[in-house]
Amino acid sequence: MQIINPATEKVIADLKEDSTTTLEHKLRLLQFGQVKWAAVPLTERIAVMKRFSALLEEHTETLAAILTSEVGKPLQQSRNEINGARARIKWLKDHAVKYLSDEEMYADEKISEVISYEPLGVVCNISAWNYPFLVGVNVFVPALLAGNAVMYKPSEHATLTGIEIEKYLKQAGVPDDVFHVAVGAGKVGKALLELPFDGYYFTGSYKTGKHIYEAVAHKMVPCQLELGGKDPLYVANDVTDIKSVVAGTADGAFYNNGQSCCSVERIYVHEDIYEEYVKEFEKEVKSWKVGKPTDEGVYITVLTREEQIGVLEAQVKDAIHKGAVLLTGGKRLDQPGYYFQPTVIRDAQNDMLVMQEESFGPIIGIAKVKDDAEAIKLMNDTAYGLTAAVYTADKERADAILANVNSGTGYWNCCDRVSAALPWSGRKHSGFGSTLSHSGLRAFTKTKSLHLRK
Repeated sequence: MQIINPATEKVIADLKEDSTTTLEHKLRLLQFGQVKWAAVPLTERIAVMKRFSALLEEHTETLAAILTSEVGKPLQQSRNEINGARARIKWLKDHAVKYLSDEEMYADEKISEVISYEPLGVVCNISAWNYPFLVGVNVFVPALLAGNAVMYKPSEHATLTGIEIEKYLKQAGVPDDVFHVAVGAGKVGKALLELPFDGYYFTGSYKTGKHIYEAVAHKMVPCQLELGGKDPLYVANDVTDIKSVVAGTADGAFYNNGQSCCSVERIYVHEDIYEEYVKEFEKEVKSWKVGKPTDEGVYITVLTREEQIGVLEAQVKDAIHKGAVLLTGGKRLDQPGYYFQPTVIRDAQNDMLVMQEESFGPIIGIAKVKDDAEAIKLMNDTAYGLTAAVYTADKERADAILANVNSGTGYWNCCDRVSAALPWSGRKHSGFGSTLSHSGLRAFTKTKSLHLRK
């Protein structure tokens, strides 16, 4: 399998893909190793995760350079991702004892009733390329803390990073046969679905998630799907500092080149402030530095996958055909690398591809609405349900809007953020199940009810 640098289109590594035979061998090792790992006291497993975090900090520059070379995100954003992963590890390890220990629910002089949280066994984590550290630690860290072994399949676009993750987990003290990386693309992912894992945890597209869910349903084991989004944002007419709101919302749409499941993908603006907002938004986007991911101060750079350029071009063409106005961008840059100009489309309508299909690139559609009711209607007009954001000076107004939008996460005067203390979950085509928070720790356990007569 060739690893290609998306900024240069040159091969930077050749890796041998796993076969069915090697995957079966790794699974047998994990099944054996998991039993011993589960017997390790939780406090010691927590200490291992603490050492892993310290190693990430110590080797941040090397890891960031590897991540940027294969994914193409700006070098500073790669550093940010590693630091963000360390923050999530801290929350998970700091709360592991509270949420993974046995819990006494009732007791009197005769009987005690206890919930025991036992590990699932060996879990399969099929992960994503856009944030391999962040979406990775969401799964393998709580899984390991809970006493599971993990088969970790990084995306074929982030395999070098996955191999580094394995190296530092084992340096931190994770036993050799408790964490293994599966190297390969779709063929390897398909082979994993045919093996007898005790749980499946996938991050990626709705199409692939649906396939995984159907393929493993007969096994009657947990299957969590963290899928895409078409995340809406509404700017109400009572915001006063429009320039500041534009800066925050534009960053929410274009950070990491818009390659995030919780990126802002649709913007609705109240008609009273629409023209001013659009004017400032165009100015903000045109001020950004576009260049190589290793350039200092660059904000917009290459896409990770060349095929996504065709998706963005089709969305631009469709929007213009249906009456929208292209303010800036809309084309691939004529140079080596998977570059696409930051693209802003005004006067968008909800029947346009750019407002309905996940873009996963540096493009945004902006639409005008007459009031909150229309905004709510259009925000809900989607097959997805991951996040939704509202900018308004009135919290009660924000609460009323967010209460009527069907999404797993709501934002007031912010967007495109994740907290380890809160569940990360989707609705509809955005998937189901939770990572992070107490529910994300317990997602890797099976409960046993104990009735203990004294």
